[in-house]
Amino acid sequence: MKKLTLFLTLTLAFVLAACGNGEDSGNGEAEGNGDNGRVAELQEEGTVNVGFANEPPYAFENSETGELEGANIEIATAVFEEMGVEEVNGHLTDWGELIPGVQAGQYDVITAGMAILPDRCENAIFSEPEMQYGEGLVVAAGNPEGIQSYADIAENPDVTLALMEGTTQFDFVAQEGVSDDQIMSVADIPGQLSAVQSGNADVAAATEATIRTAYESLGSDDVELVEDFEQPDVEGIPSYGAAAFNQDDEELRDAYNEALETLKEDGTIDEILDNADGFTADSNRVEVGEITTEELCEGGEDEEA
Repeated sequence: MKKLTLFLTLTLAFVLAACGNGEDSGNGEAEGNGDNGRVAELQEEGTVNVGFANEPPYAFENSETGELEGANIEIATAVFEEMGVEEVNGHLTDWGELIPGVQAGQYDVITAGMAILPDRCENAIFSEPEMQYGEGLVVAAGNPEGIQSYADIAENPDVTLALMEGTTQFDFVAQEGVSDDQIMSVADIPGQLSAVQSGNADVAAATEATIRTAYESLGSDDVELVEDFEQPDVEGIPSYGAAAFNQDDEELRDAYNEALETLKEDGTIDEILDNADGFTADSNRVEVGEITTEELCEGGEDEEA
């Protein structure tokens, strides 16, 4: 099937090239920029450039092997393989540089479990949701401040919350009443846990899978995961993560969506989630049509979602 897809795509590219010289055909589009042009380029090159932040368990570089790992890396690799692109060339960057990087054309796609949010949709175009997830907290051992929710943080102005810059948690905690002067912004997840471990912050917040994986990897008796955390009832939770593309790459995004839907329906995405640390298909899958990127970019779900 992959060979057939590649053959048909390349055939279409040659037909379109033969139909014109790239000048405007009168319908506002250049004939030389036919459908699947970017996809055909990637298939011919055999490589796609993917930007990712070092955030286990979504996407990260294994420090021992140098290999890319994580659920979103696995999903992107499977989707591009379905599209006929065999190699994922990963580029590690800071979280806050992911969208600017894809805007600037440094990457063909970015993947890091990034939540689909209206403001992000103004700067990049997202695939359909690949997964969903909730929130989590790490506190000092014994949870001396008795923090079990974002509301608990808001109710105690002496509590300092460490957040990774550029993440959705800034908006979530603001909706729960946490003030800006309670927040310590850090560059990455290890920095969040380090802040709690050192006593510079009382609590760190991130998505549940991220904070749990970081906590388990740290292996420190100085901090603990809030197992009875109360998920906030705010817009954006659960979050829906997806790959994102340059706004000019609708054709590539559409091809990615088509392949993603195929892999959802044949069980490949469920298998990836079940085999990835921090995820299960039952907890994190998003069924085809359950919620769409268009709905999320508009700021909400439909009544049935």
